[in-house]
Amino acid sequence: MLELSAVNSHYDKAHILHDLSLSVDEGQVVALLGRNGAGKSTTLKTIMQLVRPSSGSIFFSGTDITNLSPYQVARMGLGYVPEDRRIFTDLTILENLEVGIQSPRNDMPSWTAEHMFELFPNLAERRYNRGKELSGGEQQMLTIARTLMGNPQLLLLDEPSEGIAPVIVEQMAKTLAEIKTFGLTVLISEQNMHFARLIADRALIIESGAIKFEGNFRELEENTEIRDLYLAV
Repeated sequence: MLELSAVNSHYDKAHILHDLSLSVDEGQVVALLGRNGAGKSTTLKTIMQLVRPSSGSIFFSGTDITNLSPYQVARMGLGYVPEDRRIFTDLTILENLEVGIQSPRNDMPSWTAEHMFELFPNLAERRYNRGKELSGGEQQMLTIARTLMGNPQLLLLDEPSEGIAPVIVEQMAKTLAEIKTFGLTVLISEQNMHFARLIADRALIIESGAIKFEGNFRELEENTEIRDLYLAV
C-alpha cells in the first residue's frame, strides 16, 4: 500500500533522510522506531508532502504521490496524526470530530462520531468540552479520532505515546489494537518499544535518516546488539 524508494529530504541545508526505503503492506501495522532526531517525524511529514523530498519516490496504493500537495494526499486516503496534536482548542470534542469528516471509501470502515465515542470512552464523557479543557492524553485521543473521521486507508501516527500518562498509553494501545481488526493499515513512529509491540506486526529501526533494521518484534527482542546500538538512551 505504501512504498518509499531512495527518498532524500532536507530542512534547508540539513540532510535528514538519506536514500530511505521502506514499504507497508495493506492491513499491516508497522512501527518505525528510533531515538529523538533519527528521522521518524521527517519520514511521516515527507510521506504527507509537508516536507518535500529532494529525490526518490513515494507510492500510495500504486499512485506516485511524490509531487502532490498535502491536501491531495489526504484526499487520497492518507490520514496523519501529528506529534503536536493540533486540535481546535476552542471547538468542542464533537465539533473537532465533525471538522475531520470525509466521504466514505470503498472497502473501508465508514467512521462516525458515535463509533469514535465507543472506541474512546473518555471522549464520550466529555463530548461537549472544548479542546483546551482536555488533558494531553485526551487531546491525543481526539487527534486520532478526528483523523479516523476522514475514513483513511492508511494512518500515519507520529509519536502517539509521547508525554502521555502510562494508564492512557495502555488504553490507547488497546484502542489501536481494536482499530487494527477493521483492516486499517498503520505506520506508527515511536520511541516506546513496549507500546509499539502491543499493536505492530513489524518493526523498522531508523537512525540518521536510514533504515538500519527490519523484522518482527521477536527478532528485535532477541537482537540485543541492534537494540543497544540504535534504541538505548
